[in-house]
Amino acid sequence: MPRFVQFEEFGSRDYLHVVERERPWPGPGQILVRVMAAGLNPSDYKAYRDERAAARSGVTLPSGIGSDFSGFVEELGEGVTRFELGQAVLGTAPFAAIADFVVVPEDGQVILKPDALTFEVAGSLGVAGRTAMASVRSLDLHERDTVLVSAAAGGVGVLAAQLAVRAGATVIGTASEENHEFLESLGVIPVAYGEGLADRVRDVLDDDRVTAVLDNHGPDTIDAALELGVPIERVNSIAVFGPAARGAKNVGGHSAGNDELAELADLLAENELVLPIDSIYPIERTVEAFGRLEGGHVRGKVVVVTD
Repeated sequence: MPRFVQFEEFGSRDYLHVVERERPWPGPGQILVRVMAAGLNPSDYKAYRDERAAARSGVTLPSGIGSDFSGFVEELGEGVTRFELGQAVLGTAPFAAIADFVVVPEDGQVILKPDALTFEVAGSLGVAGRTAMASVRSLDLHERDTVLVSAAAGGVGVLAAQLAVRAGATVIGTASEENHEFLESLGVIPVAYGEGLADRVRDVLDDDRVTAVLDNHGPDTIDAALELGVPIERVNSIAVFGPAARGAKNVGGHSAGNDELAELADLLAENELVLPIDSIYPIERTVEAFGRLEGGHVRGKVVVVTD
């Protein structure tokens, strides 16, 4: 029987369970994907931790978990023309992706997987990739910019930092000490996060001032941006919303579509960018996978695989 990971109560990852159900079938305009890999995102654990966060995402109980996936097209619904049986695909299926099978609309958030891209990387791209593309483009970065990227070794941050480098900007990235050498290999100037961030950023600058900020972490990054004199209209946050954002932009993955996702997938397939895989867990160990993600200091993505 096909396996699906779901939760029936809010509170912690301990409520996640692998259940067996009949295989779903695609309706008109839908495709059935045999999932090979599913990347985890913070939005996943925020949903099972917090009923209010879940409600904002439209989650009702019982709920599946995981949004990003890669796999093979297993069945075609009536009228499907964009995909063929057996094609490798990647995409997003909100709160349904950690499973043996997922049903998605052919005109939804799903694209063909480049041959050179591993299923683990492809299965991690949907949310983080679109978010990184949209957030970087929201600031219109160029070679005269010096941009601070928080959580620069994480799933969104590591892609955003590299895209900012490709735009010609000087990039400073916050990360834990164990990820500093890795960031340097990507052309990013690493600094430790935490109290005194603005001073540490000044220490690594010559005469340049910070002109833009990509916040993937929280209010401390916005505090540092204001202390460094960055105009609030050149701050984009995917971590702080409402009054706490103090006027910063909140451009995220909803502002990017399949074209941007395909562009990013091609850059990764051509080794123009890298998305490190922090760790890989079988579907039976999904609870452990989320424990790894919730523990922080993750380099890139945590992935669940079905095979």
